[in-house]
Amino acid sequence: MAGRRLALLLVAVAAAFLAGASGRRASDSARFPLLRLAAPASLADLARSDRQRMAFIASHGRRRTRETAAGSSASSAAAAFAMPLTSGAYTGIGQYFVRFRVGTPAQPFLLVADTGSDLTWVKCRRPASASAPANSSLSPADSGSGRAFRPEDSRTWAPISCASDTCTKSLPFSLATCPTPGSPCAYDYRYKDGSAARGTVGTESATIALSGREERKAKLKGLVLGCTSSYTDPSFEASDGVLSLGYSGISFASHAASRFGGRFSYCLVDHLSPRNATSYLTFGPNPAVSSSHASPSSCNAAAAPRARTTPLLLDRRMRPFYDVSLKAISVAGEFLKIPRAVWDVEAGGGVILDSGTSLTVLAKPAYRAVVAALSKELAGLPRVTMDPFEYCYNWTSPSGEDADVAVPKMAVHFAGAARLEPPGKSYVIDAAPGVKCIGLQEGPWPGISVIGNILQQEHLWEFDIKNRRLRFQRSRCTH
Repeated sequence: MAGRRLALLLVAVAAAFLAGASGRRASDSARFPLLRLAAPASLADLARSDRQRMAFIASHGRRRTRETAAGSSASSAAAAFAMPLTSGAYTGIGQYFVRFRVGTPAQPFLLVADTGSDLTWVKCRRPASASAPANSSLSPADSGSGRAFRPEDSRTWAPISCASDTCTKSLPFSLATCPTPGSPCAYDYRYKDGSAARGTVGTESATIALSGREERKAKLKGLVLGCTSSYTDPSFEASDGVLSLGYSGISFASHAASRFGGRFSYCLVDHLSPRNATSYLTFGPNPAVSSSHASPSSCNAAAAPRARTTPLLLDRRMRPFYDVSLKAISVAGEFLKIPRAVWDVEAGGGVILDSGTSLTVLAKPAYRAVVAALSKELAGLPRVTMDPFEYCYNWTSPSGEDADVAVPKMAVHFAGAARLEPPGKSYVIDAAPGVKCIGLQEGPWPGISVIGNILQQEHLWEFDIKNRRLRFQRSRCTH
């Protein structure tokens, strides 16, 4: 995920990281709002960041992952907790932030919510003698004005030894360096685009707030947490680290979901919505997903339809990414001629959902078919040039008003008859005043296609890890 300065208004700021490991009732819930930070960077920067992330996905997504089951001292329960999520566009990156409280006493941090990461880490301030080996290409994590975790101030921080099985067998990004058996496990979390986070790993507790009839705080123990002492890439300057939502034995998502119903869900507000618009990242059953109408207490939309369901593949070669079975794409009701191999992992293709990529990236055969069909429907509009997009249009009529042209309907068809019908603004996007562009990117073939967060916006997505199901439904994502 590092290096993703995703420029289009989408970073999630979650306001109170909530969740409990003890004393839970079935009616308990906790919510984490997804907050929006707005001040867009250029579309060229956005596309460049997505291309860098695609390079990371291509190299990292198919790695052979060493894993261990996330430890849990608590039994599974029907309770849920949720965090506020907000789009972080104003910071110039296309991500979502979550508010995370870690350590004892709790220290607050603002983390990027990322379904493509398996390591949760925070910027860390440690004595020089206790830090990871220096690297002149990396910036000190405490060099900016942001917050930094102080492990020595936490009673629950426990360094992981470099000689432990966790370090040597469960962390594929750990360094081989081990001066003494008691030395901390060091990591160098690097990405294909050259960005990196470096530090040492330990276990910690997160403070979570259960909401029910009365709000109660609890501790979620045993989290694998990276204490990052240095990093690269300006995108990290807008946050205090990364909350890992990927499918991995060490990720926060797996750890929290294992204690709260085996599932988590999120709803991404429109990337152009007001800065204070919030939605939620929820762990455990979400009433809005299973009901025929959205619940007024959760990420919802009035009279929302029932959630649609498709298999969540969880292919070992794709971890920590979430793989889905896509069958076809249609435009204006017509199914496009796209080779089946494009959607097949075994044939060099495949599709993942990624909250850390802004623009949807389609492997070349699919991209060519989709943009040809969309541009055919938009042929009556004047073409304009605007990097980084191939198809942009002047959407202003001679009178100065928006042209009276309907965006052609596009649908993404998944296995199990599940169909995603995103609003037109999610794939024919506003690029400048009076200009709209087909907001898709071309990916290499063979290669993976990625459903980015703009195409996911205004939908509630539930990742049911336990039952290997993905559920989604239309929603305004506001509370």
